[in-house]
Amino acid sequence: MSRESTFFSETLPLGLVPKARGSTSNAAGRFERLARETFIDGWDSEVEQRVAGTTTVDERPRKIITRNDSPDVPFDRSINPYRGCEHGCSYCFARPSHAYLGLSPGLDFETRLTRKLGAAEVLGRELAAKSYDVAPIALGTNTDPYQPIEARDRIMRSILEVLSAHNHPVTIVTKGTLIERDIDILRPMAAKGLVQVGVSVTTLGSRLSRQLEPRAPVPARRLKTMRALSDAGIPVRVMVAPVIPALTDHELEAILSAAASHGARAASYIMLRLPLEVASLFEDWLETHVPERAARVMNRVRELRGGKANDSNFGTRMQGEGEWAELMAKRFDIALNRTGLSRSGPRLRCDLFAVPPKVGDQLSLF
Repeated sequence: MSRESTFFSETLPLGLVPKARGSTSNAAGRFERLARETFIDGWDSEVEQRVAGTTTVDERPRKIITRNDSPDVPFDRSINPYRGCEHGCSYCFARPSHAYLGLSPGLDFETRLTRKLGAAEVLGRELAAKSYDVAPIALGTNTDPYQPIEARDRIMRSILEVLSAHNHPVTIVTKGTLIERDIDILRPMAAKGLVQVGVSVTTLGSRLSRQLEPRAPVPARRLKTMRALSDAGIPVRVMVAPVIPALTDHELEAILSAAASHGARAASYIMLRLPLEVASLFEDWLETHVPERAARVMNRVRELRGGKANDSNFGTRMQGEGEWAELMAKRFDIALNRTGLSRSGPRLRCDLFAVPPKVGDQLSLF
């Protein structure tokens, strides 16, 4: 694995908000002993451009499939083609993972990206192992596989090509409309019962979306992607994620209705999660963009999380707990009945999985 050695973390000068970025901070991660602070002295006019630019470094992974045993998710393995995400969602629960790289969960997370070169080749080797037991692989569980750099790097597409060649079941989660590029791969996989796609929608408001998710496609465009996927026979789930109390929660029913009218078959929702550094980053975002609602949002978050900004306990971390959480669950159930959406998509097939023969292999007589 190779990386540049020029990364550093720093706090931003007061009043300097980078354009089209979700974080207003680049504070050092929790493992760093030192932090750097910049300030405006009237001489340096290049600070904003230097901080807000996007760079990528390369990683050549030895393994690409990540295993988990969480009871809160319906999969035990996943693949993430990229570390960090240029979509820059202010609330992203994956931001703290950048601290393991010695980078800031703030601006570094959305500007200092890592791409996993050779991911498809590594995946092919893992699937060919005699010990491999087939089950759906989840793509995009940490960072979005269809973030903007995928248009250039095509790592996600190369992974799909391997999965398709193996008839391997896969689920995909994305906000990115670039997934439409890969319909030529996904359509035949869907016809075999091998794929489901979840499209994340937080709000239907384009202005709020641009503030929350500055480099993600606007909600109306995501709905069109749902329609394109559905028309191609690809099962689509709308994921109302996250539900932000006192800010976007009132949109739950409208989002489900809009998704159903654009071909979605299933739906789910996840309550706002603020693990580790995300809590302070999101509070900064609230004070910057909706200061009049900041206290109300965080009070409701703490009500849902037992008085804390975050609850990491299995069983409650996804929906929260208490009266307000119960009310949201009831609203969701009623909205499902009204729209005809289901909680789960079609069951994916695992019986078609087969390692394609290599040149020189002896083929079966049957």
